[in-house]
Amino acid sequence: MAAKIRKGDKVVVLTGRDKGRSGEVIEIETARDRALVRGINMVKRHQKQSARQEGGIISKEASLHLSNLAIADPKTGKPTRVGFKFVGAGDSRRKVRFAKRSGVEIDG
Repeated sequence: MAAKIRKGDKVVVLTGRDKGRSGEVIEIETARDRALVRGINMVKRHQKQSARQEGGIISKEASLHLSNLAIADPKTGKPTRVGFKFVGAGDSRRKVRFAKRSGVEIDG
């Protein structure tokens, strides 16, 4: 199945404390239906000092459920649903994602 949200996509948060903010998807966990978004859902973690890393309190992104994210429309930046369509003919035919709000093709 083709994924509606992929790594590198610009997304908008629909619910939670970061509602309305947008960022880029860093990582997708398909088994858990979760995604890491750069600069969104930041949490503080206590890090024990090791030979590689300094100890202290560090901030990092926590994952969000995919149902709480929507692709940002390439035209307006507002949240949109994603549709699929086939472009081309014959052997060069390929499946692409498009924004339902504006009809613009989503890169990827």
